[in-house]
Amino acid sequence: MIEQNPKNRGDKRLTSEQYARLRAEAAAPYRGLRKFIYFSFGASGLIGAVIFLAQLAAGQNVSNALPNFALQVGIVALMIFLFRLERGRAKS
Repeated sequence: MIEQNPKNRGDKRLTSEQYARLRAEAAAPYRGLRKFIYFSFGASGLIGAVIFLAQLAAGQNVSNALPNFALQVGIVALMIFLFRLERGRAKS
């Protein structure tokens, strides 16, 4: 006969903390992953913007660097918007 672990008596009740955490995850799945992605893409866009800004300041290949700089700034702005939107959803 297999002995049961005394801590696992078949009582599968959740504590109020576990229940609240599960409800929050069910309401907004993968919130932590989305925030990480927003932060990562925003940081990448910021690095790219700095590089293209340096190229613009040096006057190198301005016709190519300007649209790329604008794209990087747009990515950073989008990630900031999405991160704030995500944070706003968490409060409500």
